[in-house]
Amino acid sequence: MSIITLTSDFGNLDYRVAAVKGSILSLNQKVNIIDITHDIQAFNLVQTSYIVRNAYKHFPKNSVHILSVDSFHNKSRKNIVCKADGHYFIAADNGLLSLIFFDIKPEAIYEITLNNRFDDIVNFTSTDVFVPAAVHLANGGLPEVIGRKIDTAKQLLFPKPVFNDSEKMIIGEVTYIDNFGNIISNISKDFFESSGKGYENFTIKFRNLSLSRIFLSHTEVVSDWERETEFHGQSAAIFNDSQLLELTIYKGSKKNGAKSLFGLNVGENIYIEFF
Repeated sequence: MSIITLTSDFGNLDYRVAAVKGSILSLNQKVNIIDITHDIQAFNLVQTSYIVRNAYKHFPKNSVHILSVDSFHNKSRKNIVCKADGHYFIAADNGLLSLIFFDIKPEAIYEITLNNRFDDIVNFTSTDVFVPAAVHLANGGLPEVIGRKIDTAKQLLFPKPVFNDSEKMIIGEVTYIDNFGNIISNISKDFFESSGKGYENFTIKFRNLSLSRIFLSHTEVVSDWERETEFHGQSAAIFNDSQLLELTIYKGSKKNGAKSLFGLNVGENIYIEFF
């Protein structure tokens, strides 16, 4: 069973998503096409990296993932295939793949050489370049047939937390806000535990607010607070299923979740002080 997933910043109002799917089916009607999301904020590579990084692992090995974010045709920019963690990823060479795999070394990277002749016209990269490459790979074709191997692709630095030893403090930042208004940081559970080794207590600080406990999951929050109904809407910090520090509101939503109540935006700092 061949699988091609689609991730884009196209939205669902325009024709583009349908055009990509139709182009795939025109080449192979038996391909399974799975939408990851088309609601990426325009050109937002950090948001894309978080979503794709957490989604692709649930697909079978050798799945092909088309990443149409910041992908419109640019003659001076390559389009690439990256094989990483047993999957194929197709994207513009805009640094997105380095954000997804900031801790994994890709197995191979190829510049897509389809439509590289002087008389080839690329009107829409996703249909003219990404789709033929994706279907070729989904059919079991070798990447060497559609591209030439290159040593590296464009690199972007994924925002990483730091530990200030003199202040005994982790300095992290908001990297993603989900559909429930939950605020996800770049502070991993491993980094938190290694930084706080030897300290008994900590305080999470953001804006003019603070928390002093981290739950292990949303489930633990529910089991702890459902005993007391007055905690409905209470703020909490957890390590989410990606093992990243998340600020949440118990049973919150887009309108009354952590994003709206805390007022934090992507890029703002979150501090954890140990004592």
